[in-house]
Amino acid sequence: MFTHAAHEQRSLFGEILDWMLAPLLLLWPMSLGLTWLVAQAIANKPYDRELADVVQALARQSQVELVEGAHPAVARRRELERTALSLLRADEEDNGDNVYFQVLGTRGELVAGDPRLNVPTEDAPGTSGVRYRDDLLGDEPVRVAYLRMPDAQGQGDGLVQVAETLGKRSRLATEIIKGVLLPQFVILPLAVTLVWFALVRGIRPLAELQQRIRKRPSTDLSAIPTRDVPDEVAPLVHAINDLLQRLDESIATQRHFLADAAHQLKTPLAGLRMQAEIAEREIDGGKSDPQSMKHSLRQIALSSQRAAHMVNQLLAMARAEDGGQVMRRVPVDLAALTRVVVRDFVARAIERRIDLGYEGPESADAKLRLVGEPVLLGEMVRNLVDNALQYTPPGGTVTARVVPDPFGQVLVLQVEDTGPGIAPAEREAVFRAFYRAEGTQVDGSGLGLAIVAEVAQRHGAEVTVADARPRGAPGGLPPGALFTVRFHLPQAPDDPPGADPAPAPAPAPTAPA
Repeated sequence: MFTHAAHEQRSLFGEILDWMLAPLLLLWPMSLGLTWLVAQAIANKPYDRELADVVQALARQSQVELVEGAHPAVARRRELERTALSLLRADEEDNGDNVYFQVLGTRGELVAGDPRLNVPTEDAPGTSGVRYRDDLLGDEPVRVAYLRMPDAQGQGDGLVQVAETLGKRSRLATEIIKGVLLPQFVILPLAVTLVWFALVRGIRPLAELQQRIRKRPSTDLSAIPTRDVPDEVAPLVHAINDLLQRLDESIATQRHFLADAAHQLKTPLAGLRMQAEIAEREIDGGKSDPQSMKHSLRQIALSSQRAAHMVNQLLAMARAEDGGQVMRRVPVDLAALTRVVVRDFVARAIERRIDLGYEGPESADAKLRLVGEPVLLGEMVRNLVDNALQYTPPGGTVTARVVPDPFGQVLVLQVEDTGPGIAPAEREAVFRAFYRAEGTQVDGSGLGLAIVAEVAQRHGAEVTVADARPRGAPGGLPPGALFTVRFHLPQAPDDPPGADPAPAPAPAPTAPA
């Protein structure tokens, strides 16, 4: 149940919409909080000014008593309280909040008002101007404006305080918030809708591109036109076009390879069929000459060997070209591998009267090992030796050698023969599949050196061909051919020091050319 959800394909449209709306929905509550704070500050300002006017009026009424520095008379105190109550009652009628006042003398004694108001402690005596603070009167929060009145004789400061409850401020702040936030409830859905339509309009070219690609036939590997493609999608289209071009080239190469393989297989299969038909006609005609039948059977065997050899090399070529095939790379002793291949071809060399030999180290050495695919490396060495035996005339010499680097940076494999050699103009072409050098009568498939090139490329090696000896040398000896494969060894081998080299794989039997 959860596995299906975890592998569900993501929507680019939905992801962009989420990334656009998520910050918007996150910022909206922050906007509410900031609006509330701003509304509180705006609501406090006019009411703070009204409190300041009341404080200053009370201060002027009580200035005479505080300056005289004596307790006011009862009549004077009543007149002060009556004046204060008239000011406060008018303010209470305007806003419906409770308003309290307090007047303290220079010695901190209560002159008039409510004794429950707290004396401010956050500022020092002598501070001028009306100041404000938030306080509690009992359990009710109030806003307090107070004014200190310094005594001319320096005996202390009088204090006038006016406090009011916060009802009218809260109502004003609420009205401000309503006026600001109510339009947002209309604007926010409208903004979401506009964003959705904008995304639909912006992603429409992608949908059109998708439809164009879907309508193309499977055989159409031409480049996708980029004329109407948005700039942001153009790199993706260029990458797809590059992939289509490489895919087209790969398919064309495979088609050419299959056509050449089919053409090459026709010859041994046609010979096999012809010899079988000849033997059948002789039997039907009563001409069952043992020698004639033996000759036909020998030709049939030779044709079947050629077909088997061709099939084996086609399979080897497919393995070498398959870059997606995952094969385990292990340390391989190239010298041991080469000795095994040379031993397998000794019988064939003796049959053709060719001196086949090996030159190089005989004992296992860490400098002779490279990390690679043993099967493909065996195919490479086998095809080099087989190619040399095919082109070397009887009485000639074929030598396979492994040359280690004393510095441990490269490892060189060489196969040298005394055949006719390869002209400089053809040295690159001989590594192409099914290519046959001009003027040669050797029976082969034309795949051996192509396999060598593919295996070398897969192992990051360099393969070259040159003359084994200078052309036109005294004695009329042919130049021969010298194939060199140079492997670059890693600086830090993957296998631990002192580990035994991997045994060389047993080469598959090779059909004679």
